This record gives sequence, C-alpha cells and structure tokens, in this order.
Amino acid sequence: MYAQVIVDIASEAGAHTYTYRIPEGMELCPGYRVQVPFGRQTKEGVVLKVEEQSDYPPEKTKEIKAPLEDYPAILPWLLELAGEMAGVNHCPLAETLRLMIPPDMRRQQVSVRTRRFFQLDIPREKVAEERDKLGKKTRCRMILDLLSDGAGHDMEEIRTLVRDPGPHLKELKERKLIRETREEWLRTPEGLSRSAEDDGPELTPDQEEVIGQVLPSLKKGEGRFLLHGVTGSGKTEVFMRLVQHVLNAGRSALILVPEIALTPQMVAWFGRRFGEAAAVIHSRLGRGERFDEWRRIRRGEARVVIGARSAVFSPLTNLGLIVIDEEHEQSYLSDRHPRYDVRDVALSRALREHATLLLASATPSMLSFAKARKGLYTLLEMPSRIGGRPLPEVTVVDMRRELEKGNRSMFSLPLQKALRTCVEQGHQAMLLMNHRGYYSFVSCRRCGEPVKCRNCDVSLTYHFGGGEALLHCHYCGYTAPVPRVCPACGSDRIRYFGAGTQKVEDEVRHMFPGLSVGRMDMDTTRGKSGHAGILEKFRSGETRILVGTQMIAKGLDFPQVTLVGVLAADMTLHFPDYRARERTFQLLTQVSGRAGRGETPGQVVVQTYQPENEVIQLSARQDYRSFYESEISRRRTAMYPPFTVMVRLLVESGKAERAEAQARRLAERVGSILDAHPEWAAIRLLFTVEQPPLTMIRGRFRWHVLFKLRAGSEAERLCGVLSGLAEERQEDCDVYYEYNPSAMM
Repeated sequence: MYAQVIVDIASEAGAHTYTYRIPEGMELCPGYRVQVPFGRQTKEGVVLKVEEQSDYPPEKTKEIKAPLEDYPAILPWLLELAGEMAGVNHCPLAETLRLMIPPDMRRQQVSVRTRRFFQLDIPREKVAEERDKLGKKTRCRMILDLLSDGAGHDMEEIRTLVRDPGPHLKELKERKLIRETREEWLRTPEGLSRSAEDDGPELTPDQEEVIGQVLPSLKKGEGRFLLHGVTGSGKTEVFMRLVQHVLNAGRSALILVPEIALTPQMVAWFGRRFGEAAAVIHSRLGRGERFDEWRRIRRGEARVVIGARSAVFSPLTNLGLIVIDEEHEQSYLSDRHPRYDVRDVALSRALREHATLLLASATPSMLSFAKARKGLYTLLEMPSRIGGRPLPEVTVVDMRRELEKGNRSMFSLPLQKALRTCVEQGHQAMLLMNHRGYYSFVSCRRCGEPVKCRNCDVSLTYHFGGGEALLHCHYCGYTAPVPRVCPACGSDRIRYFGAGTQKVEDEVRHMFPGLSVGRMDMDTTRGKSGHAGILEKFRSGETRILVGTQMIAKGLDFPQVTLVGVLAADMTLHFPDYRARERTFQLLTQVSGRAGRGETPGQVVVQTYQPENEVIQLSARQDYRSFYESEISRRRTAMYPPFTVMVRLLVESGKAERAEAQARRLAERVGSILDAHPEWAAIRLLFTVEQPPLTMIRGRFRWHVLFKLRAGSEAERLCGVLSGLAEERQEDCDVYYEYNPSAMM
C-alpha cells in the first residue's frame, strides 16, 4: 500500500504530494499525521490518499516511519476545507493544513500529560498487619493509612500529607504493598467550569420569536441567518438555547467570538450551562491546555466549542450549528498568510457539513446586511433590550466649545461631572480611548518630523512604565529610547502629542485618588490570563473605572456599569479607508451599549470635535437602519462594495526596488490580460500600481496593484485570473491576493 503525503515544509515544495510506501501492518487513512524521510531529514506530513498501486518502483519509494497519533488528526471535511482554502489563496496546501491542528502539535512541542495514582496491592484486612511490620517508618505508615480506603490517590494528594513521598512510595511498591498506575490528565483552561449548573432565564418574546424562526432550519441542517439585535437584547441566551436543541439532537455546535477579551465571559456562561460538553479554543491558552481541549473535541467528548478566529477549524463531528457573534468585527479577517475571512470559512463548513449558520451583531457589517436585504441571509430582529430596559442616554460634547471655556483637560466638564456622580453612587464606568500608550507620537517642533520606527513606516508611540519611558512600534514591537534631540535636524525641541490609554489612566487616578482604576489594552493583556484577570477585577467591583481601547467595546456585560465615556470619538472617522464611517459607527454604538445593562439606566458621554457629523449623531441614537441607508447610498454613488469588488495584489520584499519592480511586472501582466479580454473594460473602474499608505511593515517594503471592479459574474471571472497571479513570486518577493481586503493600509 502507498500513501500520498503533503510534507510540512514552508517552501513551494509544500504544494506537492510525495508518494511513500506504507510498512506492513501499519494502518493509515487520509488525515493521519506521519513522520517521513525527506532528503536527509525526518519531516512531518499529512496523508491525503491511500492507494494500492504507485507509478514509482517500490525500491525507489521511501517508507513511512511512523504515525504521530493513533487516529487521523484531520477529519475528511477539514482536509477538503484545507484544499479549498489553498486554491482560493493560491498558497501551498501545507500552509492551510497547519490551520487544522494546534500549532504546538507540530514538531511534537506538546505531549499527553499523565497523573500518577497509587492504591493498595494487598487485601484491606492485611493493612494493619503490614503497617506493624513497617515499624518506625512513619511516612510509609501514613501513606499506607491513606490508601487503606481501597481507593486510588494521586501524587498531589499524597504530597499534601507527606513531604517528599517519592522514596517511601518506592519502598511500599518494592514490598508489593501498593501499586502505581498512570492515567491521562487533561488540563482545564482557567475559567471553564466543568459542571452544568444553569438552566437559563425565562425567554423574552423577541428571543422566543427568533428561536422559533431558526429551529425548522436547524432540524433540517440548513439555513443562513443574520440576527440584528440591539445591545443588551439577549442574543447570547438565544445562542445557548439553540445549542441545547443541537445537543439534544446528538449534534455539535461552534460559537465564535471576535476577541480573546470576550472569551472568558462567554466561556464562563457556556461552561455553567453545558458543563463537560463545553470546550474553549484560542491563542492565549497554554500549550498543554490548547492541545488537551483540541483532543477532547476530536474525541467527541466536547460538543460545544467557544473560541476566537482559529476555533473555526475545530475538529467537531456532526456539526449542527455555527454562530458568529459580533460578526462585523475586523478581527475575523486574518491579515497573515494564508489570509481568510472566518465568515467565508464558516459558510463553507456549514454547507459541507449540513449545519445552520447564524451571524449576529447589534451593528452588522454593511456587506452582511446587504446580503440579508437581497435574501441571501434570513434577517432576524431583536429591537428591544431585556426587561424593557432603555438604551443609554447619550450626550454629545463639542470639544471646541470646551476649549473656548478654557477647559484644556482631556475630560469635558459634562464627563467630569458624570464620572463624579457615578463614583459617588457606587457604580462603575468605562472610558474608551482607541489608542494605547501615553502619547500618540513624538515630534520635532522645529522641522515637524515625527520619530519613526526603523522597520515600519509608522510613528513610534510614547509609553511610560516602571519609571522608564520608551518609544514603541505597535506593528513590529521595535523599541527605542526617547531622543533628546531630533534624529532628522538635531534640534532639542522634542515635544509629545496626542494621548493614549496610559495618559487617560493617569488622569483618572489623579482625579480620583485612592480609587481602583484598571486599564485594558494590548500592553496590559499580554499574559496568558491578562484579559481574564482584568475583567474579573472589574466584574467583582474591585476595579471601579476601566480605561481601554476598542477591546472594551465588544460584547462585555457588566450590570454595574452605568457610565461610558468616549474620548476622541472622531479618531477613526477619517482613516484612508472607505469603511472608516462604518467602523466608527460600529465602535461608538457598541461601546455605548455597555452602559445600563442592569437595573440602573445608563449614560454615555461622547467627546468629539465634529458633533454635527452624521455618523456621530446616528451612533448616539443607535439608529443602525438610518446609518445603513445613508452609507449604502454613499457607496452606491462612490462605487464601493457591495456594488463593486475591491481587489489587490500586495507585494512585499526586503528590498524597496524589488517590491516596486515586481508590482510593475504584475501590472504589465494584468494589462496584457485586459487587452486580450475587451469585454472586461466595462467592469474595470480602477486599475493602479502604487505604494500603500504604510510603505514598510516589519522590514518589508510594500507595493500593491489595486483594482475596483463592478460586482457581477464577469468580475468573479477576472478575480479568478488575478488570484492566479499571486503565484508569480520572484526572489525575496511575496505576493498576496486580497479580495475586499480588511484594510487598504
């Protein structure tokens, strides 16, 4: 027997299969991971096909060394999915296969954990007699007393009774009084309860109606739904009730959340409801935890998976439901190779595995809502908060008027007053500043040049901590000391501009001495339990005011939060991206929805220099429908998606001239293709080759060939041709094909 194997290597050779002979007695099928000889090395690979015949002579065909597990690690439908993604992204199949297993399983970086158990190896009635024979060996006698109940006791339990028990256990085993066994011990992620103890609240009429609309499709294993529910309307309870129906039918469910910050809270809720059936997958788990959770899922012990983007590849069998919560979030799009959109992958899995797909958000993406309006998704609505609670009252503050009044603080007078009232009443507040660090950038007052990263075309951000000031790059992690003189002109007129979450936190501490203030951003959540620790302190009330970036705006539910303050609300409004208005509306609406989710009504103070801006006004009213109609009209006029398709071929190289040369070569190739297809002239609205706004990231120079095409079947045909050009790589040049890319930067 022979196996077609994809070898796990990074080069283009990873796109090819290699034939290996299966040793006598070794049972393999597609999906097994195996060790194979590759040149002079031993590599890991994945079996794609098993055959009885081979075109290669047996004496020239190398033999598989060993399987890495005693079961196929990648299920058949995930093998198909990996193949589909490799085709769409024009990348080696080895790259997409890596997505299907925990990264630490590669090269055996993590192993099965076992626990040592000890129990009697003699009849219980002989314990007293043998105990006497031990004489003054007190620790041996204590261990024997513990094991005299006939049950097994693990090493940790014995250590609590006897210090350094190893030699004494060895002696008892040599006397054949006890025996040792080893059992697999699965590591449990922090915050995941394994005991079901929550039946859930009584459903609202809105929740019952939505569940009633989804259930018929759920039973048939079909259907695509978009749930538009205002913040606080109880979407999570709808997910849990649908999951219960899926479990009752003997199937499994996948719940996706956009950020790790959301995961601890969602995990706690689902763990209390589904106990042992629940598992969690995200990148902040420890190696062993992620490996053990993956194995629980693969063995069918966990049938409800909660996780961030990578959880979409979980090895669930008999999948019945996929939920994508906060479906509008940009973090669902992978910006690293191989690039993918979780919504597309989830749809592919749903169709392939006959599952129901449910997307949900208080602020659905424009593309998803447009699909619902076309009938591609069934639109579900939940327009009211649970218990008839009102949406928070929103005050929009014109910061220009604050300056006229002489208030140069980052906090407007209305926000200062609201914060003091909130603190005096014993409630909690959240403050959004969507930029981390202390100051946004450092610049020279003489020549105007900002201090930039040496690896990226971005300004460095001023951070202060532990008594030390450093400049940080938020793209590549480069750090540098704060210069005393300008690197460009030598002037000593170095000044600091803008504000970040660190600065806001400092100001709040100064305003409320002794009050517990927390900060949640990429700098404070780097550890394994960074998010969970901060959120638990806030949930318990230990932290009274939480300052954070956009991660505090996403789906968090804290009943004691009665005030939300938004600083610099128009920060994202003028980004060089056609989705800037959409993302600003989503961010402001979502963070406003964190207030007033308990019994006390909520209040939101939005600070802006453009209070009259339509996006600011509509988000203050949480009026998604009006925003959608305005934005879809604007995009129709300006010819942006969903009326067009944006495509780019992004070129990256360590040499600026090579990146430019490759981009121009690609543009010439495209020009030749367009000349050969005159029918495509009518759908081409933009075709340009240029540098993107960020000309260098992580030491790689960037150029792109950018297209805007009229949406339709001809555009899809042209996109198929353009995607194939991504394979035309040159030395030290990577080319990435991006369809409606997540960012144009």
